[in-house]
Amino acid sequence: MDQLDLNRMLGRLVEMGGSDLHVKAGSPPRARLNGTLSRIPEEAAIDGEDMASLAREIMHDRIWSRFESTFEADFAYSVPQLGRFRVNAFRQRGTVSMVFRHVRPGTQSLAELGLPDAVRRLAEEPRGIVLVTGPTGCGKTTTLAAMIDHLNNTRECHVVTIEDPIEVLHRDNLASISQREIGFDTESFIVALRSALREDPDVILVGEMRDPETVETALTAAETGHLVLSTLHTGDSVETINRIIDFFPPSQQRQARLSLASALRGTICQRLIPTIDGKERVPALEIMVVNGRIQQCIVEPVHTSNIADIIAEGDYYGMQTFAQSLIELLKEGLIDAETAISSAPNSHDLRIMLQRQGMAQSVLG
Repeated sequence: MDQLDLNRMLGRLVEMGGSDLHVKAGSPPRARLNGTLSRIPEEAAIDGEDMASLAREIMHDRIWSRFESTFEADFAYSVPQLGRFRVNAFRQRGTVSMVFRHVRPGTQSLAELGLPDAVRRLAEEPRGIVLVTGPTGCGKTTTLAAMIDHLNNTRECHVVTIEDPIEVLHRDNLASISQREIGFDTESFIVALRSALREDPDVILVGEMRDPETVETALTAAETGHLVLSTLHTGDSVETINRIIDFFPPSQQRQARLSLASALRGTICQRLIPTIDGKERVPALEIMVVNGRIQQCIVEPVHTSNIADIIAEGDYYGMQTFAQSLIELLKEGLIDAETAISSAPNSHDLRIMLQRQGMAQSVLG
């Protein structure tokens, strides 16, 4: 396998509308399409030496040096007339493997993604922190890109993004957007974030909250008048709050809770759910919009678990639980009952909600 073969397979990935190409030694290449990973037809297994040669061929010297010393690397790969791909290279069983994520130019709008209006309002916050959370592959980057696109089309401002690597390319419209890539434009998230505070930003996007220094600096940025957008690999709002607090040592957690209660504007916790026809996936969202009651729950750890109940009762603010989101998708005919129940954080609770709304017989049979 050489670079021409790689480009051909990436072309097939794009033609199929897939999101990721997996290539590894001793196995045929696979593509992820609508969440499912499948072999690419008529493609043979890849030799280990070919994989190593290919990795060396497409990596810059600095990236290759990093890969040789750490056995993993993130970088970007571009193919003319085809597009840009985010690449993660790693070793497994002593051989090289790589995953290529297709980076689409531009992005869909918030409306095209089917995101509720509360997401737009969170994007329009003048300051504070908004977090998009969920497991890998749940569309966090796509949601953030749509929020940046909305700002680009509605607000004259300076947006600084810090990404590893850049996944969606934005062109200036009303906003001036500076996109910085870890390893190429800056050394690390924390270095870039500290530098961003001196770059006259209105909005700062931090690709991921990875360490205590980044979290602390992001809180400082939010408290000093900037809107900070970022992600965490957490399942819901309560877990998100607890994860942020856990970044700090016990002696600092009280102050961290006070800072987070003041700075946090909301969380968008999402999962992608297969549609009825199985051809697409739609987002199911838990949305928390911080109000006075939630601020109190953040400050007092014994009350943090009560946030789930406040979200369930917070439709006036645009809040919704995962279960409420699944019911709406069910009512719209986008997903079926079996999928809704299997996707719910608590399937028993969802069944009870369906019964209370008179949907049990018609939907569950």
